This record gives sequence, C-alpha cells and structure tokens, in this order.
Amino acid sequence: MKTIDEINRKISGGNAVVCTAAELKERITEDETITAANVDVVTTGTFGVMSGTLAVLHLPVTAPGTFRHAEKVWLNGVPAIPGPCPNEGLGSVDLVVYGTARASATYGGGHLFRDIVAGHEVAVDVESSNKRFSRTVTLADMGHARLITTRSAFRNYLAVLNTKPDTVQTIFSAKGLTGPCTEVSVSGCGDINPLQNDPGFRVIGPGTRILLNGGTGYVMGTGTRSSREKPNIAAYGDMHTMIPEMMGGFVTSLGPECNTSVAIPIPVLDDAVLDGLRITNDRIPLPVADVRDRIPFATARYSDVWDGTDPVISFSPGACVQCDTCTSAQSCPTGAITPQAGIDPMLCVNCGTCVRECPGGAFSGMLGALPVNTTKVPITLRQSDRARALRLCTHLKDLILDRKFSLTGKVEDLL
Repeated sequence: MKTIDEINRKISGGNAVVCTAAELKERITEDETITAANVDVVTTGTFGVMSGTLAVLHLPVTAPGTFRHAEKVWLNGVPAIPGPCPNEGLGSVDLVVYGTARASATYGGGHLFRDIVAGHEVAVDVESSNKRFSRTVTLADMGHARLITTRSAFRNYLAVLNTKPDTVQTIFSAKGLTGPCTEVSVSGCGDINPLQNDPGFRVIGPGTRILLNGGTGYVMGTGTRSSREKPNIAAYGDMHTMIPEMMGGFVTSLGPECNTSVAIPIPVLDDAVLDGLRITNDRIPLPVADVRDRIPFATARYSDVWDGTDPVISFSPGACVQCDTCTSAQSCPTGAITPQAGIDPMLCVNCGTCVRECPGGAFSGMLGALPVNTTKVPITLRQSDRARALRLCTHLKDLILDRKFSLTGKVEDLL
C-alpha cells in the first residue's frame, strides 16, 4: 500500500514511474507483469462535447460611476448573465456565460471560451438604463476567469441513431441524423476515460487535482445526472492556465455546443487500484439508443469504436475534385476545413463528418460500425476525440515527470 504523499515525494525526487493509460494497456496486452510496486501514476483523459460547461468572469467595461449596474451583457455577441454580484457603479461586471449560449448558428459559448484562452480580443457590450457601453478586452484584463463543468467526463455514454425513415435535427449530428438506422453517432474515449479507470471511485473525488482543458483544475464532486451506473464529475479550473487546442466550439444541426477536456492522474496505491486500470475497450459496453427517447435497445462495445479504426482523419489533396461548394467545409463542426487546402489540425477534432460528405474521397478515415440487432450501422460522427485525449494524457504525464504537477487526494467520496 502506497500513499499519495509517498508518490509525491517520488515525483519531487524524479523517481516516480508514470505512464499513460494507453501505454499501460499496451503493456498489459503484451503480457508484461505489472504490479503496484512498479508503477506509481497512470494518466487518463477524455475530450469531447460536454454541454454542461460555463464560465464565471469578472471584467472591466468603463470608468467607475459611468453606469449603475449591468442589465444585459454580450461577449462577441454571445449573451451572458450579469451577476450574481451587482458591482454597482464600479464600471466592471461579474457574469456567467453558458457553453451552449450562442451568438449565431455557428458561434457560441464554446467558441468564445477558446477565443478568450487564446488571448484574442473579445467585444464586450453592456446595456444599462437603455444605454450601451462597449469595449474590447482580453484574458489579461480579466482578474477572474474560471471555467466550471456542471457535468463532464461521463464514465459511459450512449450511441445514438434514428430508427425512423426521416431526418432528426439533434445535438448528436452535424447535419441531421438520418434513418432508419442508416448511421450512428458515438461519444466517449473508451478505456482511457478517467472514470472508466477508477470504477470503485478509490482515488477520484472532491479535491482531486486534474487538468481541465489542459490547465490546472479540481474535481468539485458529482455532476448533474450523475448516478452510480453512469457517473460523471463537476470540476473547475482557471482559464488563465488552459490550452486553446484542448477546448472549443462544436456546431451541431441544432447549433453550437461546447468541447471540453479532462485529464486525471490515477495514483496506483495498491493492486486493487491497478486492477481497475486494466479495463480495455472490448470490456466496456456502449448502449445504443433511439435519438427520440434515448432508451437503449441494443449494446455494442467501445472496441467497435476505437480498436482497429483510424483515430485521426486524413486529407489527400490529389483526390480533391475542387467542388464549387465544399460540402465537407460547410458541414465541419469546428470549421477546421479550408476548401482544397485541407484540415487545420489545431481545430480538427477527428469527428469524421467530412469523410461522408466529400464526394471525391479526399477526406478519409475508418470510423467503424456498431452491431445493432442483425445489422452493422456505420459510425458517421464521433463527438469525442480520442487522439486529442491521448495527447492530453501524455501532456499530464510530462508535467508530472517534469515536477510541475503533484497529486492531491480526495477529501471525500465521489458517490
């Protein structure tokens, strides 16, 4: 039995053995004998659409005394909620912005959060007593900028399809989910997902230090809709420390959603913790549900999603037929495609939408299919980016090995 303090001393001394979840599972697959005595920390992570994300900000607007209090606020056109503190007469505002709030059909809270973290100028408009006050700010002007997740990093998700012969506009599709059973949308990073690797909640709980969008954060507790069967976490982190590539907006057929990422170190205190880390995709069920009621009627496995498929989408310039209108660019949920030029890797989240849309096959990637009753239904949208989650796991591993990240124990049980 090890303690977190003992592991932190090994980290400080440069003696800790740290590996990513993917590295550990590869060693297990190769029949390497692994015990708690020869590994100290395993880094886990996930990246994907997480609607329950919001920001709490404090920012200056005008000189003190210019307006009494903010009645309405917009950031880059995204509506914010002033308060809860009125900041009466101070010329500054406290506000809350939802990740699902939207300025337009293609720009919402998730896009705004990434722009803030990237240091871009943000247009602020405040309405008070029928007067409008405007200025631009950057993250450097915000004394307080904190991101909060009300629910994130579900241990297990649903795969969603449409069983009827129509098209359903939904957050689970970029263009609308066609039917009957012609395509399926999936979420979740499988066996590298944090809560998959701590099934008994031995080490993850309120007070656990994590990376939220690549920056330091902490678990607050369980999130909304969390249950023992389908747990998730609520967390918070300082936006000043976050990484733009590890967050952003994602446009669905019902408008903008929010991409969020979470990485959590698992301290290997004993062999029981290590046993939880041995989970692999083929042992993780993925229930399949109709988009209308989300009631599961079939079950696949995460191995159908991530084993033997392509985690990264590729672009072949020679295959581009130079359409007058690039449907792949039009339908890309993150705006990562430039016609004839290809994919911006900083924006692409490897969802796979472009693979189906491109008539010339310039965009390619094997996305896999899910067994549903007696048929195989092709996956056409991945709302989680395992490739990015793998990079996040490696980033957290490097921070620990560089002695820039130490572990904290939970202060109480998660559930």
